[in-house]
Parts: sequence; structure tokens; C-alpha cells
Amino acid sequence: MPKINAERLISNLRELRSIGAEGTGVVRPAFSIKDMEARNWLKSLYEDAGLEAQIDGIGNVLGRSRNSGPALLIGSHSDTQPTGGWLDGALGVIYGLEVARALAEDPTTRHLAVDAIALQDEESRFLGCMGSHHYCGLLEPGFEQGVVDKDGISLVDAIREAGLTEAPRLQVDRERYIGFLEAHIEQGPHLEQDGLQIGVVDVIVGLRGIVFTFEGQQNHAGTTMMAGRRDAATALYEVAHTINQEFPKVAGDRSVWTMGRVNVSPGAPSIVPGYAELELQFRDRSEDVLDAFTALAHKIAEEVNKRGGASVTTENSRVKISPALMDDNLQKHLSAAAKAHTSDHWQTMPSGAFHDAGVISNVLPCGLMFIPSIDGISHDFAEDSFEADIIRGCEVFADAAASILLEATTG
Repeated sequence: MPKINAERLISNLRELRSIGAEGTGVVRPAFSIKDMEARNWLKSLYEDAGLEAQIDGIGNVLGRSRNSGPALLIGSHSDTQPTGGWLDGALGVIYGLEVARALAEDPTTRHLAVDAIALQDEESRFLGCMGSHHYCGLLEPGFEQGVVDKDGISLVDAIREAGLTEAPRLQVDRERYIGFLEAHIEQGPHLEQDGLQIGVVDVIVGLRGIVFTFEGQQNHAGTTMMAGRRDAATALYEVAHTINQEFPKVAGDRSVWTMGRVNVSPGAPSIVPGYAELELQFRDRSEDVLDAFTALAHKIAEEVNKRGGASVTTENSRVKISPALMDDNLQKHLSAAAKAHTSDHWQTMPSGAFHDAGVISNVLPCGLMFIPSIDGISHDFAEDSFEADIIRGCEVFADAAASILLEATTG
């Protein structure tokens, strides 16, 4: 099996970290100056590795092997959260590059085709997983019209300022690829807590969201008696409490729900609130559990309405994301490589976070692999993984990639 260059791997990761570095973290949002600097740097490394490289009109960077297929596409995203960690996305991008180089340097695998990719805007500055959605042909022509970020900057302007307006936009070659592999830090505590070194993902969980809107009557806090109040905040607190009491009754073993955005208006201690909003998000690997959560959320709102006081309405806050199953055969190769390098220190597991593999699985077989995150921290400057885990993960990934391609080319 091919041998990765561990020193080169770590050096490339650190160099990518330096582009947009702030303290121990990285600030490299999609289409920012630092993001485009990183993409041009990646393009040059792809070329140095003997790949045919280009940055397309949506910002995806593709390094295409000069070998004929069947080919394996390997990568992740290189953009970051507004205040992001140094390995989120970057790990999978550099793994793709290193696997392509390692297979090309080994006489037994140099005939195999590995294409490396750095996808754009997985982190949702403009549109979540935009690069993978577009690459897979899942966005309508002209989709970028009217799309703006939280600061009101238009996607059209961002593409123009990046110099990509006239660049061709790539679409996945389904005839060339036997699958897509993505490696990622876990972004959670399970591998570290269980003393494991590799996670082979079987499913990326589905995600839904609901906004509760509470309409009451704003009034004086000292003169409005409790029995006559239509307090929007009290209704909000009741809904939130009931969710935490009732959701565990229908939850799966790794179900999660979060009430991460609350607005109470006018937000003064001497005023009975007349308006409030609560946004709920929930995730699970099972559509049945997601359906149960959805039905329960609406039932809770109905029960509050029956009691009078402030009224509650519900509305979906996002497009439903269904659970994405990873390919059985790719899992088989990842699992065999994990066992070879870690003995029994690996497991099959779901991904609680969404990844580009969840989009690409609509058009190609996909495999996803995790390495441990220190203290389970991600989306924060404190995000980190041990160097030994980074290197071991790439060794597993390279062996799995070679095994997948050798099976495909030899029958």
C-alpha cells in the first residue's frame, strides 16, 4: 500500500493554517481575500503534484489526475467559519492532496486516478455547501441572483471581486468517478471519550428547524395583573420547557435539539413582552424520529394556544435535510484500513454535523471518515487534534483509497 509523507502532510496543513490565521484559529470565509489566497495556493500545490488544476466560477478548486478513470474524488472544503478552527474542512482538503501524491509516488498505485477537490462555502457565508451543490448540478441556473451574506454583500459581487465571473463552472463527471471520499475531524467528543482513533461514518444525520412566533399584548409590568396578561415571553418559556420534557420520550440514542436563537420584544424589565421568537433545530439519523419531533413541536404549540394568553404560530425555518447514507462498499474499505492501522480502536458511527459528502451522496457513492477532536471542540479557535491522530488518519485514508481503486480497476 502507498506510504504518505507525514512531514509534508503536517507542513501543508500548517501552511494552510497561516492563510487567515488569527491566534490559534483561522478567519477565511468564502470569497474573502484570504479564502482566494488559499485557493490559489492549493491550485499551485495540485499542479506541483502533477494534477491538472483549475479554480472554477463558483470557487471550487479541482486537481484532476492525468490518469484515465475509474477515478476517486477526494477532498472537503477550505473556507472557514467567521471565527473558525484550523482543521475544519482543511484536514480533508490536504488529505486529498496527500493521498493523490502518495499513490502517484508508489509504483504499485501510480496508474490509479485520484482527483483532489477543495469545495466552496460549506460554512454558509452565502449558501450552505454551495460548492458541492453547484458541482453536483443541484442549483438552478442564475441561483446567485439576490443571494447576500449577513452584511448585505451580494454573491454576484463576491464572485466578481474574486475574479471568477468569466471562469467556467465545473460539473461532476459521473462517468469518471466511482465515488467521493471525505475526511474530517469529528467535531464532537465521542471518539476521544471512547479511546478510539478512527470513526467510519455510516450516515450523516438529517436536520430540521422550526420558528415559534409568539404574539401577545405589550403592557406595563406594574399595573397589568397576572391573570389578565398576554405575555409572549411566558408562552415562549413554556414551549421551551415542554420541548425539553417531551422530546426525550421520542428521541433516538444520538438525537439532539437546540434552541439557539431567542428574541423577546421590547426586551425591557418593566414591560410585559408583546412579541417573542424561538428558533428550534433538531437532528437525528432517522426520518421517523425527525417526523416525531416535528409533530410534537406543533402539538406543543397547539396546547399553549388552547390555554389562552399569547398565541403561538409555527413555521419551518429551513429546508429539510434528510439523513444521507454513506456507501456500504466505501465503508467496507475504510473499515478494513482502520482495523489494519488501529486494531480495534475504531468504530462505525453517525455524523451529527453536516458535510459536503451529504450533498455529493445525491450523485455519487460517498464515504466519510473521522479522526478525534481534542475535547470535542470545533467551530472555535480552540479546535485541535493531536498530530499523531492526523497522521494516522491520513494513512488509513490512503490505504482505503488505494484499495477502492485497485478493486475497481482489477474487478
